[in-house]
Amino acid sequence: MDFGIQIEPQFGFSYADIVTIGKAGEKAGFTRLWLSDHLFLDPDAVRTDCLEAWTVLAALARDLATIRMGAMVTCQSYRNPALLAKIAAGVDQLSAGRLEFGIGAGWKEVEYKAYGYEFPEPAVRVDELVDTVEICVRMWTDDKATYRGKRYSVNEALCAPKPVQSPLPIWIGGSKPRIFRIAATYAHWVNHTAGDMTPAGVRVRQEALDRACRDRKRDPKTLKRSAFLSLVVGANAREVEALVADAAGRANQTPDQWRAARPAAIVGTPRDAIARLREYVRVGVDHVNALFPYTREREMVELLGREVVTALA
Repeated sequence: MDFGIQIEPQFGFSYADIVTIGKAGEKAGFTRLWLSDHLFLDPDAVRTDCLEAWTVLAALARDLATIRMGAMVTCQSYRNPALLAKIAAGVDQLSAGRLEFGIGAGWKEVEYKAYGYEFPEPAVRVDELVDTVEICVRMWTDDKATYRGKRYSVNEALCAPKPVQSPLPIWIGGSKPRIFRIAATYAHWVNHTAGDMTPAGVRVRQEALDRACRDRKRDPKTLKRSAFLSLVVGANAREVEALVADAAGRANQTPDQWRAARPAAIVGTPRDAIARLREYVRVGVDHVNALFPYTREREMVELLGREVVTALA
């Protein structure tokens, strides 16, 4: 198992914050830095900064040296698919081949409506996801890409330079059966993101993903698995309780309410975290996409790097 750091720009991160966390991750042995692809936090967040994900990835490609990076996951609706393919190829070039291409169907209706995007039914958005992946892959490999999809098409579209990586790693995020079927067809990785994220809940979805692979005559072992997990880790029990109290206060909850609402959260000391994370190893999770309490990312990355990352490598 290896580890990535999830950053949610809509919480208010500055670019300097993200670079600092990314550099800490490089030193601590984290393999990836992830950014969510959102446009704002909520309709009232008029003074909460939200940097655009792919703009930040292009800058990080030059300001970080070794860690891999990507959007977890890109909303296929927010950019024309051909333009997205071109952007991703450019970021892979700028990073010397360190891009991970995360893509999903999109879900945050309030953003769609605010920015004037059509927000069709889920089945249509999933059709759009298929077309987006088809277009991206063809543009990364063909001299001229032509594709006629249900929702998106291209005609002799050029993409030069191509990505450094061939193939460019594709991550698909989601938890629904059709998403698993799409992942089994196109993806190198799946990121489990929603629903029951306890080890038992992830096991159920792992089995469904295995079935989707076998239905497509694919060896399930060739499709790597990631889990999106909340981690609240302190050096000792007293520090853990203080962290929980702070997180609960931000959520307007008591510590007990906060814990009860997050049964899959990994809360405890490094020893506790190792024991819990080994349960995910046993159900076949290869990568943990770790979300830390806002403003506490660097200290937890450093603590996990000293006491957890190596133990589970």
